[in-house]
Amino acid sequence: MEVEFLAAEALPSARLMAWRAGDDGLLLAVEDARREGMIAVVNSAFRCSESTYFGYVAQDAFAGRNWLALAMQRFEGSVWLLGFNDGKWGSMLAGFGLAECGWTQRIYGGEFFYPGYHSHYADAELTVIAIAQQAYAYDPNSLMVEVDWNKDHAGLDPQDRSLYAHRAKGGFDGRVSSPLLRGLFS
Repeated sequence: MEVEFLAAEALPSARLMAWRAGDDGLLLAVEDARREGMIAVVNSAFRCSESTYFGYVAQDAFAGRNWLALAMQRFEGSVWLLGFNDGKWGSMLAGFGLAECGWTQRIYGGEFFYPGYHSHYADAELTVIAIAQQAYAYDPNSLMVEVDWNKDHAGLDPQDRSLYAHRAKGGFDGRVSSPLLRGLFS
């Protein structure tokens, strides 16, 4: 893997991801220069992708050795979303993850994440849907840790939080019937 153009603060993370992937593939790093938000940027890149699998991480991700090779070994049978070990959510949330593209296209009509979110909760919604469909896997050895020194104190986007709560009440367009699952991350 090779990394070329990228914002200075994200370049070390992208290089480390490429060096430690342990698998062939394309690592596409996209800068949100227009400040559209992570969800819009991921969806835009996804629409241009012809890959079978599509992953999402942020500029502050620290990759463990063989993170991609380990993740790819988990895609068998009905696994459509894999959550990396991010050191925070203990397998409950694919904060950083890898998905089978056909599955996400079927869910959101060509988008990777639900496009109403700006920067938070889209990963939570996707995870809940995958759990409801028994299509979620987690690999504790596929390490992709978020290293954001201020995130736990900075808070989450209140509009994204409100949208998630609203969508959860409706079962994310009827895809999740379990009240327990709909209540996750609310």
